[in-house]
Amino acid sequence: MAPFKGFWGKLKKPIIGLAPMDGITDAPYRHMICKYSRPSLVMTEFCNVEGLARGAVSMLRQFLYSETERPIVAQVYGVEAGSFYKVALMCCFLGFDGIDINMGCPAKKVARRGSGAGMIQIPEHAKKIVQTVKKACRDWSDGITLEEAEIRPKLITALKKMCPKEAARRKLPVSVKTRIGFDEIVTEKWITTLIEEEPANITLHGRTLKQMYLGEANWDEIAKAARLCKSAGISLLGNGDVRSMDDARKKIKKYGVDGVLVGRATLGNPWFFSNHEPTQEERFKVAIEHARYFEENYMDHAFFAMRKHLFWYCRDFSGAKAVRMQLMQSDSSKEVESILLQK
Repeated sequence: MAPFKGFWGKLKKPIIGLAPMDGITDAPYRHMICKYSRPSLVMTEFCNVEGLARGAVSMLRQFLYSETERPIVAQVYGVEAGSFYKVALMCCFLGFDGIDINMGCPAKKVARRGSGAGMIQIPEHAKKIVQTVKKACRDWSDGITLEEAEIRPKLITALKKMCPKEAARRKLPVSVKTRIGFDEIVTEKWITTLIEEEPANITLHGRTLKQMYLGEANWDEIAKAARLCKSAGISLLGNGDVRSMDDARKKIKKYGVDGVLVGRATLGNPWFFSNHEPTQEERFKVAIEHARYFEENYMDHAFFAMRKHLFWYCRDFSGAKAVRMQLMQSDSSKEVESILLQK
């Protein structure tokens, strides 16, 4: 029986999408990316299932999105199967196109609990988590309610406020994003384990947890995983050190992957997925627009969360350092506009 693929089976290949990045790929960032270029798909920042399942309503902001972002995948992480189940149902209720389980985050505070890349060390539990999220998606399509799943009333109220009209009862595909190992490379053994649970897609970052983001991503290991996934009828996306669209296409061809997810190369560059090379004037204009959108749609977050994006827009021109220093003190889009229009 072939894996259930949902939207993954309809994507035009090669797939070149936006990778999830903690603290970066929030709703305003994804909005700008999708407005100025067109990735194959986008993913949210990862959301901790234990915190949300226990009633941290404020965490739902990580699941804000607009229709222009589709297909959009909610990414989640954690270790408790029961919490994964409840949060997966919330993602179904909110109308996402898919759910991705993060099994690759290298942060110590995440991995030491057994979540993120820590899952690589507990493969049987990792398999249970995939099974649990897939079950939640089936249960949703079969008609289970949030109340029947014993999701906290204050969360249900908040979810219905976010999505007044209940999303269609469709089964969502479940995917996994992971790494080639924990403290050593175990690509073939680990990917074979994940394949047993038939995820719709696997995205593989070509570094171990021990490497964090240092050194070069190992694309030869990604190629090994691609061959295993192809035999199982599962798509495999590579991730790590993709620097341009041309680089993405070359890696896809050379290593036999179905596509790539791109992260750091998109910082300050919402045009990444197009062939457009912006002028510095355009960068300033879009930086101001980004700040305004953030302010209008995301200001339960303090404005300082916007500053790093402003930093990335302002590079490689005379006087850039001085401009960035000013922007790092800004507290509103009006201040940003005042700073950048002086240039």
